[in-house]
Amino acid sequence: VQLQASGGGLVQAGGSLRLSCAASGRTASGNTFSRLFMGWFRQAPGKEREFVAAISRGGSRRDYLDSVKGRFTVSRDDGKNMVYLQMNSLKSEDTAAHYCAATAGMITAPLPREERGYDYWGQGTLVTVSS
Repeated sequence: VQLQASGGGLVQAGGSLRLSCAASGRTASGNTFSRLFMGWFRQAPGKEREFVAAISRGGSRRDYLDSVKGRFTVSRDDGKNMVYLQMNSLKSEDTAAHYCAATAGMITAPLPREERGYDYWGQGTLVTVSS
């Protein structure tokens, strides 16, 4: 699976951005996008990469980092092989390179929050929030 993230940019505090991640191809075991759990991570300068959000196959389950709950929304469009991260009420502490990630999982499996839970990664897209 190849992942391509986009949508980052410079925004003022309180503003909004929508990140997109386009998926193509299959996993090594032949799974297509609709069978993948998708996650978003971010890495601020000088910090470890951290989990931001995840969405299950079909979109029925979602999980968020506590500090983004109520501000960020993760969604997916299986018809377009896309996953999105709508980010509202942005804060300076949201400044980071944001990465999308994917893994195949059983439909009832917990959503991974750790990097090692994902097998495929896109390149980062930079979000800069000015205060």
